[in-house]
Amino acid sequence: MNAHFQNISLASFPEKISLKSTETGKIQVYLYGPKSYDNQLAVITHFLHNPELSQDFSKKEAQKYLKEYLEYIYPKEHVPEGVLNEPLQAGLFNDFFQIPFPDPIDSRFTFIDLFAGMGGFRLAMQAQGGKCVFSSEWNVFAQKTYLANFGEMPFGDITKEETKRYIPKQFDILCAGFPCQPFSIAGISKKRSLGRETGFKDKTQGTLFFDVADIINRHRPKAFFLENVKNLLSHDKGNTFKIIRSTLEELEYSIYFKIMDGKDYVPQHRERIMIVGFDKRRFQGREHFEFPQAPNIHPRLRDILERCPDNKYTLSDKLWNYLQQYAERHKAKGNGFGFGLADIDGISRTLSARYYKDGSEILIAQNGKNPRRLTPRECARLMGYPDKYIIDKVSDVQAYRQCGNSVVVPLITAVAEQIIKAIDSYE
Repeated sequence: MNAHFQNISLASFPEKISLKSTETGKIQVYLYGPKSYDNQLAVITHFLHNPELSQDFSKKEAQKYLKEYLEYIYPKEHVPEGVLNEPLQAGLFNDFFQIPFPDPIDSRFTFIDLFAGMGGFRLAMQAQGGKCVFSSEWNVFAQKTYLANFGEMPFGDITKEETKRYIPKQFDILCAGFPCQPFSIAGISKKRSLGRETGFKDKTQGTLFFDVADIINRHRPKAFFLENVKNLLSHDKGNTFKIIRSTLEELEYSIYFKIMDGKDYVPQHRERIMIVGFDKRRFQGREHFEFPQAPNIHPRLRDILERCPDNKYTLSDKLWNYLQQYAERHKAKGNGFGFGLADIDGISRTLSARYYKDGSEILIAQNGKNPRRLTPRECARLMGYPDKYIIDKVSDVQAYRQCGNSVVVPLITAVAEQIIKAIDSYE
């Protein structure tokens, strides 16, 4: 076997390459984007992590892409079949597994990670001994963060059949923090101001729940775990949640739901609805599931702050003056809009995806200086991510967005633990 191939790693993958199509003879350019290069890397990395679960077509695609990449890097070398069949044994791509959060050595169950974001659900499930067998996330920046931490490139648009076909036929738990913009208070206000529909009438995002339901129906996992904003329960006078609940119950799943606050686990007020379901055909409704009780830990904001944050996070005079004037104008009108100087001995407001714009909802006072926004690392800590979690593969702007869209990892972990207990106690 050619020793050259043993040096191929994740770092060897270019972000833009040109390959000659064997079908058309034309040069095709593969970009780091949702419809080309990243899909090929998703096929390869899923195959490397789950060779025993890869469907025949997926395995063949992975081997095809591997061959193309190896021939691109070493155009004069012959690629042995053994390298394509057993790339890890051949010494390729070891750095896909030299990552902060590898799969458990002895996994207890399997799960899929839909609308994966930066990977909060995966951390929670892996902590219970779960092995992820499929992930999807359409945002290319979140994909980079996910890849850096788990060695796996998520597939893209889960609404497409070409993506759904890569899901293994069988897995134990479906996880999905499906997009909340159509149901959130802020999202509704923004969409109405633009003259757009909200909830299930939002054709681009509101119907994503039905893609989740479709996957549940096709694969019938033992359980599912969904997360969304608190407002999902009351949206459209409760009709939205009524449709969601009835849809899941029609699929013959027992449904449990509860609004829980992240402040019990991290120093942030963040209310979200947790929706858990168990397959009635398997459990006959006799599973023993309860949402976790809040721990008695009383987290404080000061515990997640960095000692010497970079001065670039301090607000400029121009921005600080603007925020104060903006707050005064709204105060005069009787509105509650304005910046928020956080009590570092208490908890913060909810971190939003727009935090990168001015940091106004969570500002940290400084002696003799303007307030500062949280650093990306502090935002990650505020969501419960450990410090070894890699967040600097993307810009600060993208890191802020990813944290603001994330789940509270310790809260999700606590609920996940209860789900596994319910499954194990029945089986």
